Amino acid sequence: FTSTRVCSRCLVQCLYHRAHNTHSSMTMRKHTRQLLRLSQAPGLTCRGYQSREYDGPDYTKTRAIRKENLSPAMLTYYKKPVLIHEGKMQWLWDHEGKKYLDMFGGIVTVSVGHCHPKVTEALQQQIHRLWHTTNIYLHPMVHEYATRLVDTLPDPLKVVYFVNSGSEANDLAMYMARLHTGNNDLISFRNAYHGMSPYTMGLTAHSTWKFSVPAGMGIHHAMNPDVYKGLWGGPGYRDCPVLPEGVVRATDDECRVVEDLYLNQLEEVVKYSLPKGNSLGGFFAESIQGVGGSVQYPRGYLKRAFERVRQLGGVCISDEVQTGFGRTGDHYWGFQGHDVIPDIVTMAKGIGNGFPMGAVVTTPEIAATMGQALHFNTFGGNPMASAVGIAVLDALKEDKCQETSLEVGTHLLTKLVDLVNKYEIVGDVRGKGLMIGIEMVEDKGTKAPLKPETMMDIWELTKDAGVLIGKGGYHGNVFRIKPPMCITKEDADLTAQVLEEAVFKTMKAMGRI
Repeated sequence: FTSTRVCSRCLVQCLYHRAHNTHSSMTMRKHTRQLLRLSQAPGLTCRGYQSREYDGPDYTKTRAIRKENLSPAMLTYYKKPVLIHEGKMQWLWDHEGKKYLDMFGGIVTVSVGHCHPKVTEALQQQIHRLWHTTNIYLHPMVHEYATRLVDTLPDPLKVVYFVNSGSEANDLAMYMARLHTGNNDLISFRNAYHGMSPYTMGLTAHSTWKFSVPAGMGIHHAMNPDVYKGLWGGPGYRDCPVLPEGVVRATDDECRVVEDLYLNQLEEVVKYSLPKGNSLGGFFAESIQGVGGSVQYPRGYLKRAFERVRQLGGVCISDEVQTGFGRTGDHYWGFQGHDVIPDIVTMAKGIGNGFPMGAVVTTPEIAATMGQALHFNTFGGNPMASAVGIAVLDALKEDKCQETSLEVGTHLLTKLVDLVNKYEIVGDVRGKGLMIGIEMVEDKGTKAPLKPETMMDIWELTKDAGVLIGKGGYHGNVFRIKPPMCITKEDADLTAQVLEEAVFKTMKAMGRI
């Protein structure tokens, strides 16, 4: 290969198949490095796209501004943070022109692709027509968008409140649940993440995300039904399309035994923490835990938990901020994979493909509760946001993003689970669609989290190789792969190979290979 104007997707495909036609891991690594060098050529991407030259403040000045003028709570990834200035679909460029495959999507936010042409055009058209009126006046976009959005949800979820973020959405859902039921107490899971507003900080159950201020009054955290790290179950008990060698899928009867054990722990919270009687306001659950490390529950757990919550007078809230809009592959909404219909659904992130948007969708009965007093959101559902939201819905359908999540996500999971079979420090691969977690451990017996410095070594190697992945879990030992839903199987192959190369190099340096 000599031309730097060759499409990088073609390079991936050609070099990947060339490498796999050999039988040498050394040759495989050699071809991977060749691919990575070629893919970093400035301006090299599909459809002949030419990246722009960076014209912002230099790297040193940017780091200084970050330190002096932005919140110290705004931590950056990597020892030498990347300075990203341009994106196109699944690709990002830094200030030096280096190209990265984005396998984290701006923390699960870029759904249809960076600067997707359809979404960009819709925003540009709206910007030239009308930016803002607030909802004290009628404007067409929010009404069209509301009907389009609720059409993706099952009955009776038909009333939408537009907000600007996931924290705002969950904040409002908490308020709705308490007003509608007349009960104050709420339950979420340990290891859950539902936002960082003063109100939602109580729902979030990670000490690393909490400040020492009063928060969480009336909120209780049930045992997390984590079948990998929890007391009961195992990888075969969750809804994941792949299993490591030697693990078999649990039967429904076997799953029910494990569900019972975790549901008993939920019942402990009811007995010892809630007021007597039907006193529950609501129950929050992510369909797959995001920040907590892509944790999945026993297959039938959530459905039975919802049933119990309703018996206690509460409403069920599905936090779809990360799992919505086709990301899990087999369904448009993550909760559909649990065979449930919640009373309230919260959403953000992928709803706007990076535009600051969020929404709460609920039933007409619960929505009526909000009419007891004035309630208003200045920017929620503004003309620009509504235009973007409609275009994202169109792009999701036209580009078959849900189908991509299922097909490419399952392909990637199949590649990644092989790392569990081959390497002692790769403890678990889980998830579905393009909502994937790889839990790294010191050893498979204890499942002790991999040491932070070792995690960093692997993570830095993947970045240096041109692939950006996320990190999560309480101990920061879970790699999170949640890319724009436009990636290809070749992108998935590259990601799996880069991660394996990083694991191999790190273990070799440790003397464990």
